[in-house]
Amino acid sequence: MRTRRHVDALLWLALAIPAATADAIGLNEPRTAWQQLGGLAALAAAAAVWRRRPTLAFLLAAAPGEATAPSLFTVSYGMALAAFAYLLGRHGPRARPALLAFAAVAAAGTAKVAVRDVDPVVEWLVLMATLLFGAVFPWLAGRYWRQSLALTAAALARADQLEREQRIVADRARLRERARIAQDMHDSLGHELSLIAVRAGALQLAADLPEHHRAAASDLRVAAADATDRLREIIGVLRDEGDEPAPLAPPGETVEQLVARAAESGLPVRYVADGAEEPGPTERLAYRVVQEALTNAAKYAPGAPVTVAATRADPRTTITVTNGPSREPGSPPGGGSGLADLHTRLAALGGDLDAGPHGGGFRVRAVIPADASVPPGTGVLVDAVPLPSGTLAHARRRTVLAFGAAAATGAVLIAGTFGWYAYTKTHSVLKPADFAALRVGAEQADVAAVLPERGVDDPPVDRAPSRPPPGADCRYYRASGQLFTSSAHFRLCFENGKLVDKTVIPKAGSATESGAGGRR
Repeated sequence: MRTRRHVDALLWLALAIPAATADAIGLNEPRTAWQQLGGLAALAAAAAVWRRRPTLAFLLAAAPGEATAPSLFTVSYGMALAAFAYLLGRHGPRARPALLAFAAVAAAGTAKVAVRDVDPVVEWLVLMATLLFGAVFPWLAGRYWRQSLALTAAALARADQLEREQRIVADRARLRERARIAQDMHDSLGHELSLIAVRAGALQLAADLPEHHRAAASDLRVAAADATDRLREIIGVLRDEGDEPAPLAPPGETVEQLVARAAESGLPVRYVADGAEEPGPTERLAYRVVQEALTNAAKYAPGAPVTVAATRADPRTTITVTNGPSREPGSPPGGGSGLADLHTRLAALGGDLDAGPHGGGFRVRAVIPADASVPPGTGVLVDAVPLPSGTLAHARRRTVLAFGAAAATGAVLIAGTFGWYAYTKTHSVLKPADFAALRVGAEQADVAAVLPERGVDDPPVDRAPSRPPPGADCRYYRASGQLFTSSAHFRLCFENGKLVDKTVIPKAGSATESGAGGRR
């Protein structure tokens, strides 16, 4: 809270410096002490409330300039007007209060222009240009900055939310996969191991079994029981909610090691890698394919030779497991769900699996994509989270269009101001020869024949060499049509339908010509 007060005090001090010094250095018309104190008090109030009431702060900052300067244009409060307009855009949650505040300032300025004895068109154009460039543009800049920060924060929050949701979905998929694997192991291995244990126990109790066979049956029963316990432990790991994938194979075992272990167990199998390296990132899926194919070969084609081939062709790896004709009668392979599950998994990853009879035997051929190193259910985030770029682009496009519309309006106002300035200056010129030909005492109707269609609305009366006749109707005209330069002016005063005074008002910077004009 104390830091905010310090910031507000520094803001007021920075805006009060031009408000207090502009008059002293001649940038503004002198103001009374009460006007200066009132302006500083309004800025102090605006600096105190801009966080809670940014619209009110803007109106407080605009009030001194509109009260003390023509058409809101003032050096003293111009910086404050732009600063609080920017803060209004930066902290104002809605655009309607700001637009209403701009309209209120424009309406008050228009009423002030209407009651002033000046050219209303020029004054109103200056008012609109000051409001546009000193308030609307800074407000749009603040609003754009606020919008960018809000959209960035929303995009980051959305990304975090999507990432959390994706992790939850991945965790659920991993748990479902573990539950499925546990169920498969329980159904297939648990039942078989239980039967093995039961049969080994019955064999051990047979009365006519020799002692050394009885001991072998006992060892077989113990091994089956140990295998059942090991299966229960593996199922417990599969049901664990940790982040590590379930151990479907001995830790670190490769396809080549799997084939070697199967050969040691008596399966006639050989491994061919075509000179290529191990499948690399696809090792896990390749291992599952080979494991399932070897299991089917041992079950449905016992004694038949088996060949496992791995071929790398970036970005895919092809695993082919082929077994010859069975030497013993058996059931045709392919009736289980293992190959079907592998086919579904590979299809989801963009790969393929084909299994069927081949050359009197059976062949399993799997194509594994290179990006299949993270199978479904491992809980790893593999997709980039899409950001709401369409919403961000749409919001920025609207802000750019608002800037463009404001800039176009400003260009129109500037062009209109200069156009009206040029028109009024060039159509209020009284030729010096016509002025010299006029005589005091001439009829007003005769004088009107040589006068231009417009007079000067803001004549330099302070440079006139003499005061106009009391009660006379005086009109002023330019002596030259040059723009953006000081020009001499002519004063013509009429009374009772006659010309009673003609005076030359010299241009700025020249000595006053005594006797150049006067009553005649």
